[in-house]
Amino acid sequence: QVQLVESGGGLVQSGGSLRLSCTASGLFLAPYDIGWFRQAPGKEREGVSCIRSSSSDGSTTYADSVTGRFTISRDDARNTVYLQMHALKAEDTAIYYCATERRCGWGDYGTWGQGTQVTVSS
Repeated sequence: QVQLVESGGGLVQSGGSLRLSCTASGLFLAPYDIGWFRQAPGKEREGVSCIRSSSSDGSTTYADSVTGRFTISRDDARNTVYLQMHALKAEDTAIYYCATERRCGWGDYGTWGQGTQVTVSS
């Protein structure tokens, strides 16, 4: 069974940090671009960050709202992509999802995870 599982979410105070993980089973992540997305209550899903496959150039992109605070990385040996989040703000509160992408920014998605809740208290 192919699935992505996000973990690492939780409750954190404003200014704190969390590291989210996106681990795959039944699927090797190495050939894929991987995106992180989030959806807050009453809002549309938004892209947070994306990392190209290691076989391309492994480049990364970030939404303006998280640039300088979040870092995406991948460990293909562990079949996992990470999202390190620092200086968290209340507006970062959302369910965070990861997904395979044909190419970052194309909107062509494959497998999605079930999401992990991040709550930032002010």
